[in-house]
Amino acid sequence: MNTPLERTDKKSTARLQAGFIFIFITVLLDMLSIGIVVPVLPKLVVDFMGGDTKEAAEIFGLFGTAWALAQFVVSPVQGALSDAFGRRTVILISDFGIGLDYVLMALAPNLIWLFVGRVISGITAASISTSYAYVADVTPPEQRAARFGYLGAAFGAGFIFGPALGGLAGSISPRLPFWIAAGLSLVNACYGLFVLPESLPRPRRTAFSWRRANPLGALALLRSHAELFGLAGINFLSSLAHAVLPSTGVLYMLYRYGWDERTIGLTLAGVGASSIIVQAGVVGRVTERIGERAALMIGIAFGVVGFLVFALARTGIVFWLGIPLMALWGLEEPASLALMSRRVSAMEQGRLQGANASIVGIANLFGPGLFTQIFALAIAGQRGVPGAPFLLAGLLLLAAAGVAWHVTRR
Repeated sequence: MNTPLERTDKKSTARLQAGFIFIFITVLLDMLSIGIVVPVLPKLVVDFMGGDTKEAAEIFGLFGTAWALAQFVVSPVQGALSDAFGRRTVILISDFGIGLDYVLMALAPNLIWLFVGRVISGITAASISTSYAYVADVTPPEQRAARFGYLGAAFGAGFIFGPALGGLAGSISPRLPFWIAAGLSLVNACYGLFVLPESLPRPRRTAFSWRRANPLGALALLRSHAELFGLAGINFLSSLAHAVLPSTGVLYMLYRYGWDERTIGLTLAGVGASSIIVQAGVVGRVTERIGERAALMIGIAFGVVGFLVFALARTGIVFWLGIPLMALWGLEEPASLALMSRRVSAMEQGRLQGANASIVGIANLFGPGLFTQIFALAIAGQRGVPGAPFLLAGLLLLAAAGVAWHVTRR
């Protein structure tokens, strides 16, 4: 017969497990919502610009920069708020906020309101860093890489099914995907009101400070430990390298292989499916067997080889062979985040994840412009090297491998 203490422990464990499931669903729906609007947002911008695709492209670039800048600024603020007031409050407010923001974009009467909605979307999507802090709170250190891998799988699933659903809904009305995204977010937030327990007890909370919450103050946490700073550098280089895929991937496939939309869509679906398999089925097992440091190094190595295959592939079939290699690069991020979470206290997990999100934001501010310019220069001459952006990304990962080897050798 179970004692009252044992029953209490089991009940607490069950609630925290329900909390992790909710966080997984939250990340999945956030990514699904973002993916749903991807096929139609450019079309709305074109419509607001009177059909002028050239001007619309310039404006749409500003949309992406504003979204990344909002994440860079707000992520550390949300992380610090979650350390001060708890994860549950920040996550639920963000979930309700992003749902209402999609309503705003669905009703946007002009380009200015659509832009405002996109900025708010960047602010509310910054809660993903708080979701990672929640997982760190409720997961033993040795299991965090596996749990972070599950969240990575949620990212992959959202980007597979979101654009497909958005494309179908957008064929009916360009506003419909925004309504679907709003409904998914608001239903999830209401669900969270009942099932999401707080993961950060009051004794482990820290007072909110603007000095620590601003992006530069949050990054100061990463400088508090040499290994932590090195791991942050790895995350930056990896995020910068990753920016080549969304910024030039489709352009590269169109230019080098002459693929149509159907082939590109199937290829991207294959990328997402491979990512889900690795994040959900490989990361935890491999990390448990070989350790976080080895998983980090092996993941980076797969990324380097994958980029090399993409850059040198003269045929589409060879390009496809690089997809599973790139998927195995997914070993790197969960291992890196797990190593970082071990080096800060339980009261600083929110700040840590906010600082990490700011690093990704910086990479996303500069990466797309860097790689698109490299691609444009690479195909300008008769003897151009169209794979140059992928070669640069591979070099960035080689640099990350050197940093990883140095800072984790102790």
